[in-house]
Amino acid sequence: MAPVLLQLAVLGVALAAAALILISFVAFITATEMPHLQRHEEEKFFLNARGQREALPSIQDSPTKQLSVVVPSYNEEKRLPVMMDEALGYLEDRQKQDPTFTYEVIIVDDGSKDQTSKVAFKYCQKYGSDKVRVITLVKNRGKGGAIRMGVFSSRGKKILMADADGATKFPDIEKLEKGLNDLQPWPDQMAIACGSRAHLEKESIAQRSYFRTLLMYGFHFLVWFLCVKGIRDTQCGFKLLTREAASRTFSSLHIERWF
Repeated sequence: MAPVLLQLAVLGVALAAAALILISFVAFITATEMPHLQRHEEEKFFLNARGQREALPSIQDSPTKQLSVVVPSYNEEKRLPVMMDEALGYLEDRQKQDPTFTYEVIIVDDGSKDQTSKVAFKYCQKYGSDKVRVITLVKNRGKGGAIRMGVFSSRGKKILMADADGATKFPDIEKLEKGLNDLQPWPDQMAIACGSRAHLEKESIAQRSYFRTLLMYGFHFLVWFLCVKGIRDTQCGFKLLTREAASRTFSSLHIERWF
């Protein structure tokens, strides 16, 4: 049994290494000196709650909200409502407790083939376009490109990335806010707090096949060995950035397919 497990472990590491090499090769081939955000004409506008077109703001504008939540979505018509109900429930309760708290949620439909935009627009109609906005991309860009489009159209002093599948409980934003505040003073007003699900690893392993678990460990080893050693979960989509950090980070994004 032990030799078989060892062989599977070696195979998992080898497959993860091959995948990383392939990604690195594609990144090297497709990277340019300094990317420019290409926007189709339709992507410069959003529909307000009355269905009228309005121009999107810019990350270069002064912030007018305390928090922007950017939700990249691709074919998420089924999972998006669960996440949005939880997020908006939390945000609305927080605003009732603190009337000075302001927010917006930006759903970026990344060229979905289902009814993601229509599902998202119902929340715009319910809460108003000052709180919920939907950006529908003409074609699929990839998660990185979708997040960047949302970030560059945001109005918040702080910008939160949140996945549409609701993998992270939205109230955990308070932990990110504490982590961000603990980093002060922020150099040039730039700081980033990253969420982590590493403490849920045992639970997730129980729900995965042995093969996927081996691939996971192989990928984690390569990330630890080649990239970062102090972060156990680099793939969690729950990240909080200051406006300045978001602008600097996404202005330097060379590849839109991954993030």
